[in-house]
Amino acid sequence: MPDYGHDLWFGANLVPSNQESDDVIGLSELADRVGLDLLTFQDHPYQPRFFDTWTLLSYVAARTSRIRLSANVINLPMRPPTVLARSAASLDILSGGRLELALGAGAFWDAIEAMGGPRRSPAEAVEALDEAIQIIRATWDPDTPGGVRVKGEHYRVNGAKRGPKPPHDIGIWLGAYKPRMLRLVGRVADGWLPSVPYLKPGQLTEGNAIIDEAAAEAGRSPGDIRRLLNLGADISIEGLTELARGDGISGFLMTTGDPRAIQRFAEEIAPAVRELVDKERSTGSTTAAAAALAVTAVSAQPVGLDVEPTPDDGIRIRSSMPWDESTRPTRPLPTDDATYTERGRSNAQQLIDIHNHFRSELAQIRELIDQVRNGAIDAGEARSVINDMTMRQNNWTLGAYCASYCRVLTQHHTLEDRALFPYLRSRDPALGPVLDRLADEHHLIHGVLESIDRSLVSNLTEPDDLAALGPAVDTLTDSLLSHLAYEERELVEPIARYEFGS
Repeated sequence: MPDYGHDLWFGANLVPSNQESDDVIGLSELADRVGLDLLTFQDHPYQPRFFDTWTLLSYVAARTSRIRLSANVINLPMRPPTVLARSAASLDILSGGRLELALGAGAFWDAIEAMGGPRRSPAEAVEALDEAIQIIRATWDPDTPGGVRVKGEHYRVNGAKRGPKPPHDIGIWLGAYKPRMLRLVGRVADGWLPSVPYLKPGQLTEGNAIIDEAAAEAGRSPGDIRRLLNLGADISIEGLTELARGDGISGFLMTTGDPRAIQRFAEEIAPAVRELVDKERSTGSTTAAAAALAVTAVSAQPVGLDVEPTPDDGIRIRSSMPWDESTRPTRPLPTDDATYTERGRSNAQQLIDIHNHFRSELAQIRELIDQVRNGAIDAGEARSVINDMTMRQNNWTLGAYCASYCRVLTQHHTLEDRALFPYLRSRDPALGPVLDRLADEHHLIHGVLESIDRSLVSNLTEPDDLAALGPAVDTLTDSLLSHLAYEERELVEPIARYEFGS
């Protein structure tokens, strides 16, 4: 797993709400004062409840003295690259070299088109971003003779004058998830900036591999590309250390509006993570947390199982959970003579496949809620889509949880309601505490889904009332991802061993 050796940066990602302007500016000044390295703001020009991000960045630059600034990320279809290049260079000059430039290929196309912007397919959006980066870099290079000339499919610049030159090398970071975008990061960008809520398990590792391969093919060193990550409001020291050493993350951005969280992040968490990472880099050791996880993984993977449960990365967006994770029971370890058939391993893998479908639906829910917040769709449309999802249709009761989804998603199980858990309990009564705990968590998750639905219903009558929606979705993210990882950890091996469905 990579550690690219960059200095660690810690920062805050703020919502640029114009309903609470004093709060946004106050949080910005606090982030600068307590020593955070980076401050970013979302960029949604079509959202009337938000400040224009570039105007806000300029104002905050004048109110701060040392912190780096960036959008997170610039909505490229709404900002012509020639103008963006000069705006970025100008603000870098005025702020004393404190601007970075995070770019996105575009999203929420209905809202973009409504404001006169172009609607692009995924492939077109990546092509346009590639062309824009060429234009921006050429504009920043007044030492090269002649004007800027780029004849692209989406942008054409015919001899535009170059300059001004930024006083420092502005980093161009890309918000990217899909392979085509990740390869663009590797070829031409200075950084990768994804967000935890939109990442599937293992996607950091996969993304790094794609970026590194593309960088090498372009004659670049993978270490030239900084890896940054948008986090949540409550992050553990151990979790960030693992992300730094295991996934090469060197920029951590906490999404929050809580001044206490910002201060704690800067004064407690950041120094502790830096100390641990520096120590590990100097000794080449792994953290105690990593070692413990490794032992757990080995003991949970007996010889012949060959099915890998999805690990829990330990990242949580909110500071509280619907349950106490430390009280979860664990199953007894299998005996050394445990054996696994092909059918048993297939059944265990199906559980993971089903869970991956849930994870995909969770990403869809988060994207839908973002569209509601940004005014791209209304709450009624989002509610209709969510109610059609398998996650929402299921009643999360004992046994029906797996049985229902096996029928819906794999098309070949003939499980009856309340079948899986009673079957496992009958084969191994020692699994009882784990099965009871899983059933309890199913009910709690159902309650979280209901709270999202209630928030959407409320938003239909009070369109500006989104206060409860964000926390509910964040709670669903934390609880569901934690629960799915716990269930796989505890049940993959017994399902494989007892050949459920045979």
